[in-house]
Amino acid sequence: MKKIGILNSEISRVISELGHMDRIVIADAGLPIPPHVKRIDLALKAGVPSFIETVETVLQEMCVEKAYVAQEMGSASATKKEELVAVLPGVQIKVITHEELKALTLHAKAVIRTGEFTPFANVVLEAGVIF
Repeated sequence: MKKIGILNSEISRVISELGHMDRIVIADAGLPIPPHVKRIDLALKAGVPSFIETVETVLQEMCVEKAYVAQEMGSASATKKEELVAVLPGVQIKVITHEELKALTLHAKAVIRTGEFTPFANVVLEAGVIF
């Protein structure tokens, strides 16, 4: 049994296989996920697990150099955006439209679906390198 870190085998595998500039998405319960993209569905019920809790857990193992969020998050879910910015110190955050964010999901290595019911609580995380 794994002793530390992410226990979910699918998330752990996806992170271990990321190269520089590869992307994963952490999504609310409603974001459409393209059928060809790996879906890691964590949603148990409304709010569980939360978006921020999932982001924080992924960040324990993933080196992130850039994050993409929808501009709509700032107006529809300002508190959630503030929480996200707080857990991404030193990471460049690009604000794009929600439609552009959905287009980025087409090329993601995986989409991690949470139980978050807050509108526009989605982020695309772009892998950095540790050297």
